[in-house]
Amino acid sequence: MISRHERPHIKGGKLIIGVILCAVSILFLLPIILVIINSFKFKLAVINTPFALPGADSFAGLSNYFNGLAATGFFKAAGFSLFVTVFSVAIIVLFSSMTAWFITRSRSVFCKVLYFAFAFAMIVPFQMVMFPLTLVANLLHLDNPVGILFIYLGFGAGTSVFLYSGFIKSVPIAVEEAAVIDGCTPIRAFFSVVLPMLTPISITVAILNTMWIWNDYLLPSLIIGSEYRTIPVAVQYLRGGHGSIDMGYMMAVITMALIPIIIFYFFCQKYIIRGVTAGSVKG
Repeated sequence: MISRHERPHIKGGKLIIGVILCAVSILFLLPIILVIINSFKFKLAVINTPFALPGADSFAGLSNYFNGLAATGFFKAAGFSLFVTVFSVAIIVLFSSMTAWFITRSRSVFCKVLYFAFAFAMIVPFQMVMFPLTLVANLLHLDNPVGILFIYLGFGAGTSVFLYSGFIKSVPIAVEEAAVIDGCTPIRAFFSVVLPMLTPISITVAILNTMWIWNDYLLPSLIIGSEYRTIPVAVQYLRGGHGSIDMGYMMAVITMALIPIIIFYFFCQKYIIRGVTAGSVKG
């Protein structure tokens, strides 16, 4: 029981925590707010007064959006980004779930080593392998929108297999054994029984990888370059001669690039924690 004298202290503590969390939230939202504000200002106004609201002399209307979208070929780049993101996430979810199921249910030494290899892949910095990767991608003709899907699978498999493995350990193996007794092959048991049970963690894996791949600049710029520009790569082509940049155009294009992923995350955020925590309780 909480005494009458302790209740004001508890309420005061919650109020302080709420104020701190609101302040932290504002700090996280401030960069996005500044990008949106500056997307409606002329180039010089963005440079000279980046923290000021658009005024009569600095307000550019929607001209930054129209000119920025035209200069970057935004909708074509958005098509490439959508293609790469959707199909990369699809194959990551499919192959990572199958791999995690196999190495979790198997007790062989090989599967244990394979599991630790996936876990180790999570800590290897991309900068260590980007130059050999570029060479191998060129040799294997993976430097195109289809080839980069398999490269994303390689980089996304480490974290995804790790998450799937933790979740699969909480799935009762008796369910799979019952399916096999009823005549299911292992592959059919996986797709008919196991995969539907992995829906919470599959949604989590899909969300995390979608946010990463949609916003990724380095890998598309190294592998597929300027021929197949994704949105992050297209934004960089607003840079003019001698490093000059029309910041108004860039802010407008960045705002357009942020809108889809913010909407996507807004509707899917509740599944992230639910999927991560679901595997922590057995039953």
